[in-house]
Amino acid sequence: MSEVIVIGGGPAGMFAALFAARNGHKVTLIEKNEKLGKKLYITGKGRCNITNAGDMEDLFDHVVSNPKFLYSAFYSFDNQMVISFFEEHGLSTKVERGNRVFPVSDHSSDVIAALQRALLSQKVEILLYTKVERLLVEEECIKGVVLSSKKELYADAVIVATGGLSYPTTGSTGDGYRFAEESGHRIKNTTPSLVPFEVKENWCRGLQGLSLKNIRIAIKKEKKTVYDDFGEMLFTHFGVSGPVILSASAAIRPEEIEKGLSLFIDLKPALDEDTLDKRVLKDFEEAKNKQFKNAVSHLFPAKLIPVMIELSGIDPDKKVNEISKEERKAFVHLIKNLELTITGTRGFKEAIITKGGVSVKDVNPSTMESKLIRGLHFCGEVLDLDAYTGGYNLQIAWSTGYLAGISIE
Repeated sequence: MSEVIVIGGGPAGMFAALFAARNGHKVTLIEKNEKLGKKLYITGKGRCNITNAGDMEDLFDHVVSNPKFLYSAFYSFDNQMVISFFEEHGLSTKVERGNRVFPVSDHSSDVIAALQRALLSQKVEILLYTKVERLLVEEECIKGVVLSSKKELYADAVIVATGGLSYPTTGSTGDGYRFAEESGHRIKNTTPSLVPFEVKENWCRGLQGLSLKNIRIAIKKEKKTVYDDFGEMLFTHFGVSGPVILSASAAIRPEEIEKGLSLFIDLKPALDEDTLDKRVLKDFEEAKNKQFKNAVSHLFPAKLIPVMIELSGIDPDKKVNEISKEERKAFVHLIKNLELTITGTRGFKEAIITKGGVSVKDVNPSTMESKLIRGLHFCGEVLDLDAYTGGYNLQIAWSTGYLAGISIE
């Protein structure tokens, strides 16, 4: 039986502690917050999208950084095993659009309660309000940790599951990166991911709160499309957010934004430009004696109408039968290509996850153990692993946490 210390009481840390304890080890789980799962509590808008029920190919396709590193982890504890685990611990689950898996109750607190019950059943010692200051390393071997109180805790193995830099109010302040760096590990540049975009155009701010469903976006550098997606988005006081935007942020590198990117919104993706033009022409013929501003109400949500009229350049008071073919064609093109200029992202305070982290080249993918320090393991968001929205990032946490936990000798 080994003495095991797990640093961080998030999803990866709780799983690592639980499965290390199940394997017969004496486990201490250290969390600097007042409770476990503080960040987990706010995921999925408080509903907690625990995993994605897609097939294995789908899981790997949705990992943005280093998917091959996750081969052992995903196959050791896959999404169906995650669902079964929670069902066995009293949490009923349901599958929603996009194969997203949620608790039936829609309460993330129930996910955390299930994990706490499991930890309690395995007699894991939990230290809350406890901060680790540094790792104890001797001759390339882990010996334990030093707490901020200067107290030393000794262990045969230490698992670092401290998360990234996103939502720093939940305690994600990058401690794990420091522990890793101080012990000789490389850190891949950390940036916010799954984060809203800021845009240049002022008209966007007037649409704050407006959600658009079933739209297509394309992000372009000059004329080259670097990302496209279909789904839902949201206008905010600073720019744009929502599922398709957050996923886009995972695929776009910060240096690409600095070089200049445009976001194009297709408000009517089901229709090509010619078909849409015929529809608009038909609508115009039926409303030929109306003013332009009163003839487009059925095309857009109410909040969007004045913006589209202004951007069209057509006089709002102009009679529909006076609108030229060129004006109409340009208006149709605008509907299919509503353009915004991306100026940046919102930063770690609003990022769901962190891109970058402990280099996977310094970690054994079969055990999550450091290749540099014996007995030191890493799991979860602290590693240079990230994925799109839809439960994939939590699957990374469960799978890597499990593998770290069962790999303790």
